[in-house]
Amino acid sequence: MAITKADIQSQANSSIHSSLRAEDVTIQYDQRVISKNLSIEIPVRSFTVIIGPNACGKSTLLRTLSNLIKPTTGHILLDGKKISKYKSKEVAKRLGLLPQSSTAPDGITVANLVAHGRYPYQNLIQQWTESDEQAVVTALKLTNTTDLANRYVDELSGGQRQRVWVAMLLAQQTPLLLLDEPTTYLDIAHQIDLLELFKDLNEQGNTLVAVLHDLNHAARYATHLIAMKAGKVIAQGNPFDIVTEELIEEVFGLQCKVIDDPVTHTPLIVPLGRDRSK
Repeated sequence: MAITKADIQSQANSSIHSSLRAEDVTIQYDQRVISKNLSIEIPVRSFTVIIGPNACGKSTLLRTLSNLIKPTTGHILLDGKKISKYKSKEVAKRLGLLPQSSTAPDGITVANLVAHGRYPYQNLIQQWTESDEQAVVTALKLTNTTDLANRYVDELSGGQRQRVWVAMLLAQQTPLLLLDEPTTYLDIAHQIDLLELFKDLNEQGNTLVAVLHDLNHAARYATHLIAMKAGKVIAQGNPFDIVTEELIEEVFGLQCKVIDDPVTHTPLIVPLGRDRSK
């Protein structure tokens, strides 16, 4: 079934643009400080991608922005208000998070799991509505999981499960989407399909923040890039402005060439091989 712009638009509420920023936050696990006095602002209606080496604090920052981790100092502001002051359902109507790993209840079907994305809109007075049903149908369609709707989640492959979790996030219909390694387990074709979907959602008005490991995907799809190392922001801005050979070597310790992508004309990182003559 072809995906239309109307399907994309139904997921992106362009009349609402939520803002998100961290003000002077310190983040730690037990006594180990991950980031100290960190301040960032996510540009509204951007597709922001966070890059950096393993264990540099990318996912921790994303979880802090979503209110799953409480900073020991400083504040996360959602629409100008401390996120800790919102009720959980109020946050869930503004901000959706795709975590790095998720566990579905035993014996749940794909359709029922995706329907969990409508939880913020349910209460004792308002039960399941036609608009809830349509949100689920559209989310399944956008992620190419409609044919999986009646299957059990625990019998799916890793890549299929990942697309189902994305569908649940899309059914939530929030103006802000936080995505922690959303292309995990996906083959290259499904990676590009999903990134193109995120690009379309962004162009229709959603603000997206994603952690990606593939530098070339980050440079191709991001409108705003944040490069981190050891819990600190080393550089941020448009990929055209900040992706340089010097930045990649500083952040990743990787010597490379940065050339023009022949398809998108975005920065393309080409790693240099080891000097085997030494």
